Amino acid sequence: MFIRCAFFRGRAKPGFEDQFTAYVRNKLVPLWTRFPGAEEVRVWRQEESDTNDPHFEMVLQVRYPSKQAIEAALASDVRYESREVTKGLLEMFEGNIFHTVFRADDYALPTD
Repeated sequence: MFIRCAFFRGRAKPGFEDQFTAYVRNKLVPLWTRFPGAEEVRVWRQEESDTNDPHFEMVLQVRYPSKQAIEAALASDVRYESREVTKGLLEMFEGNIFHTVFRADDYALPTD
């Protein structure tokens, strides 16, 4: 499986923390969950860290079965729609965004 992540390195602008969260939940998650080929969508919010820098306000994780599925999602209309809607989120955010694709292997935990 492959995981594509968007790392939002930085912070919501002061006073916009709640609006940032609501915008993600109400406007972006409905789009991200429609990406073709997506098997799972997770939104991570940093609660604590052993360092102040970098801070990740959010990490978007989307799981795909293959790199071809990622390519199809990136070429989809819904992805371009989400990019437009993300512009509203960026007005509430101070930092930068970068994307990474991970190949992931699952390992079963011992049962004894």
